[in-house]
Amino acid sequence: MNVVVKAPHMEVTEAMRQYVEGKLDKLPRYYDGILTAEAVLDRQADDAVVEIVVTARRKTTFVATQRGPDLYACVDGCMDNVVEQLRRHKDKVRDRQGPPHEQTMGPA
Repeated sequence: MNVVVKAPHMEVTEAMRQYVEGKLDKLPRYYDGILTAEAVLDRQADDAVVEIVVTARRKTTFVATQRGPDLYACVDGCMDNVVEQLRRHKDKVRDRQGPPHEQTMGPA
């Protein structure tokens, strides 16, 4: 899984970069098919804005955005939203799969 942390309009400390990368590295626990995870950190009008974009198999994209005064809290809020989206997607994919062929056909 590729992890990218961007901050186009601000300087990111090494501690913040490691914190975000550590959080993003935990995402494969919730869904196996994650290809890339990208975090965009920004400041707008004295508020921190965090956007996390996760791309999974079959061009599935999950996006979460959080805005608030604390950058760390925004990252945590975004992660909660993305984890919930991944959990729902995994449940939907798992429920879509039917029972095994042996159960539907019965004994031959």
